[in-house]
Amino acid sequence: MASLPVPSVQAMVAATGGVDVPPRYLRPAEAVAGDAEAQIPIIDYQRLLLEQELDRRGEESALLHRACQDWSFFQLINHSVPDDVVEGMKASIQQFFQLPMETKKQFALEPGQLEGYGQLFVFSEDQKLDWADIIYLHTQPHESRNIKLWPDQPASFRSTLDRYSDAVKDVSDSLLATMAKNLGLEREVITNKCIHGMQSVRMNYYPPCAQAEKVVGLSPHSDAGLLTLVLQVNHVQGLQIKRNGRWLPVKPVSGAFIVNIGDMFEVFTNGRYKSIEHRAVVDPKEERLSVAAFHLPNIHAMIGPLKEIAAHEDDAYMTLDQESFMKLFYGTKLEGKSFLERLKLN
Repeated sequence: MASLPVPSVQAMVAATGGVDVPPRYLRPAEAVAGDAEAQIPIIDYQRLLLEQELDRRGEESALLHRACQDWSFFQLINHSVPDDVVEGMKASIQQFFQLPMETKKQFALEPGQLEGYGQLFVFSEDQKLDWADIIYLHTQPHESRNIKLWPDQPASFRSTLDRYSDAVKDVSDSLLATMAKNLGLEREVITNKCIHGMQSVRMNYYPPCAQAEKVVGLSPHSDAGLLTLVLQVNHVQGLQIKRNGRWLPVKPVSGAFIVNIGDMFEVFTNGRYKSIEHRAVVDPKEERLSVAAFHLPNIHAMIGPLKEIAAHEDDAYMTLDQESFMKLFYGTKLEGKSFLERLKLN
């Protein structure tokens, strides 16, 4: 499960101006479709909550169901995470990546571990690399936190991430309950698996690149978990989704979370809601920053088609315990939806 150490892209760009791109970062160019085609659905969280209180499936729930079926991606507006928590998270991440390299290295990935500052999913010396630096931390449940890897600079980083983590998990749990109901299930079928559920947060720094069209900030992949909530930190865009064989840029709505379905949700629903391939591209002149919060069931959950869904149909995916599922995921190079293909039953 360990990832090999690689140089900091941010430091490399600072030293060279990013004009010369090492061969390990160069990728074949892929066509990028026009912006107009990527208006992914927008869901109003407060309307969803109101429909939950009234215990009825209304227009917003139906809109969420179509978004999950047709897009696997949506933008969530009017969510319940306080503005000061969101803005504090953005500021903390920007300040962390502005720290001297020697300071950031204090929180570096340790050999054989997944958490810390560096890069994940690097398994060979000749593998193509992403044009990015990240810090990746386990944030839920609280007892899983390795606080010595949580930056203490800026001074507010730990307290801000603590508040952000709790608030975003509440939003994820609420969405999962509504999504279960939209599938004709009891609301608790999925959320009960998320009591003491796992959450990890990946903070991404994508430096500018003079040859931006020849590199990728984050390799094409689908996420392993149930739901991912992404926060755009600055104004520079870069997230793209693969739809009908074409890459479509996502235009972030101000103040929204970009939410996507992960592989575990596809497995749980026996393929009714599917995860989606996505990637990040970089800008030729400006840095881009984002935060992805990944939500998974608790450590004791079995990952397989829910009996409530698969009772009258054949299982499309094998069932694994969570630890085996994640070991397999972290031991696989990010490459489209190839990981999930390995879990399919013929």
